[in-house]
Amino acid sequence: MRTYRLRTTALAAATAGLALALTACGGSDSAGGPTANPAGTKSADKQVSTGTVTPSGEGASAAPSAGKATGTGTATATPAKAGSSGKNTGDTTGDSYAYTHPCSARNLTVKVTSPTGTPATVRVITVTNNGSTSCGLDYFPTVGFSAKGGALGLQATAPGGLGGAPAYPVHPGATAYAAVDLNPSGGNGPVADEVNVLADKEHMPNADGVSLQLAKPGSVADPKVGLYRTNSRDALSAF
Repeated sequence: MRTYRLRTTALAAATAGLALALTACGGSDSAGGPTANPAGTKSADKQVSTGTVTPSGEGASAAPSAGKATGTGTATATPAKAGSSGKNTGDTTGDSYAYTHPCSARNLTVKVTSPTGTPATVRVITVTNNGSTSCGLDYFPTVGFSAKGGALGLQATAPGGLGGAPAYPVHPGATAYAAVDLNPSGGNGPVADEVNVLADKEHMPNADGVSLQLAKPGSVADPKVGLYRTNSRDALSAF
């Protein structure tokens, strides 16, 4: 098995054309994704406008900038190192297939939520696979922040030293969860009203990112993003 290399490349502040359209979901700030989108978390989060591809989510996104989307997300997925159903036996719904087939933005619904009981500075990003086959994502989403439509030039940092399976597998209908802490230290920083999310920087252009409006704007200082997990509880354990 080859070692999977992390990349936390800073997203361009102004990237034209968001490929995902967002659909709102109960319990999240906003979401971004394609046509089909699962139910989101609980919250009165504001939806964002829709881009070409139809994403959905809770806040603004980090990298891309041209279109906004609406929606929310929820579901389940497994870490990249996770098991291996579908061992080259023609099964297109297992991990093995996902390792060699990156997810397409057209088949994803991206959302940002504020689950009940989470710290005020934390949000959970969900990426749902609406396709009929498994697909692979980078270990974590790329997340940036904006205020009133302008990029703040801040990007959430992810854990380093990762290795293992070639991708994080997301089965058909499943959702991957990643937590983002806007201000883990409680320091002073600019206030963001959007998060910019690119589900897989390794295989997707910035244009596939979505800008999601945050229901509750928050200050951003030394933001952190965790790895994709199978549920919000595990995602939140990163912080």
